[in-house]
Amino acid sequence: MLQYNKNLKQYSRELRKNMTDAERLLWSKINSKQMKGYQFYRQKIIGNYIVDFYCPKAQIIIELDGGQHYTVEGKKSDEKRDDYLSSLGIHVFRFSDEEVFENTNEVLETLWNCL
Repeated sequence: MLQYNKNLKQYSRELRKNMTDAERLLWSKINSKQMKGYQFYRQKIIGNYIVDFYCPKAQIIIELDGGQHYTVEGKKSDEKRDDYLSSLGIHVFRFSDEEVFENTNEVLETLWNCL
């Protein structure tokens, strides 16, 4: 079982209630075991991080990146986070919000091929 910071529970709930448009679109395609029967969770706490989507069976995380992820500070933070998650044996997929909107099928195909 993965360790998690219990102090992040309320914030995680708030994020689930207030998903971005890109998160909402992707969630509509991967929830309810639509992807080869794999269960995904949204806004899952892992360690001191809240990840956008997590599939424990496949050990993958999906992160959707808005503009703040493309700053120098954002890139450093994401790299540190990805290193930690990778050290747990979890593969992190990052897609921009734009990719989700403009190339939804390609994003889904990438994920499908990894399950």
